[in-house]
Amino acid sequence: MSISSPGDSPNTDGIHLQNSKNVIIHSTSLACGCSGVYIHNVRCGPGHGISIGGLGKDGTKACVSNITVRDSSLQNTMTGVRIKTWQGGSGSVQGVMFSNIQVSGVETPIMIDQYYCNGHKCQNKTSAVDVSGISYQFIKGTYTSKPVHFACSDSMACTGVTLENINLTPLQEKNQLEGPFCWHTFGELRTSTTPPITCLQMGDPSNKQVHNNGDSC
Repeated sequence: MSISSPGDSPNTDGIHLQNSKNVIIHSTSLACGCSGVYIHNVRCGPGHGISIGGLGKDGTKACVSNITVRDSSLQNTMTGVRIKTWQGGSGSVQGVMFSNIQVSGVETPIMIDQYYCNGHKCQNKTSAVDVSGISYQFIKGTYTSKPVHFACSDSMACTGVTLENINLTPLQEKNQLEGPFCWHTFGELRTSTTPPITCLQMGDPSNKQVHNNGDSC
């Protein structure tokens, strides 16, 4: 299946999954979430990239697990591989692997955004969708704004974020305006990275909370 639309189109999803389990997507374009999803051999662009979320809107509970995205490429997209959640939600995103992803001219290739707002006026909230066990392997190519952006909740840090064989360079030298950004993000660098992602905090936070008083998926 082939889906094509101009880069300045309204917010259109090539494929949108919700409340789904045991899904395989290949040789197509996408936007996805849910449980037991395997995505491979996908080419994206232009557009917003490959996103999980936004999850937890209006205080809802999100349960996303066991997601694999691999052997895919993105060109001239806003983000590469992204997880986005609204403040005030509950539930979890866990067991996600992004592997062998080639990016070209992507604004921000790797992103976790737990402050997703979509242009609205959003108030800060303490509850959040818990994000853990996120693996990035062999993410390579060029970016135009920022290579890595991890913005995790003040009250519920992202944990178990691992990076291995990350090689991201600016498309042009003038694009090298910002380095990797991490906020409340804990995990492991399994290899050296380009650029160095020194902002990632090793291990687990000492004050890791049980999310939403045990309201787990």
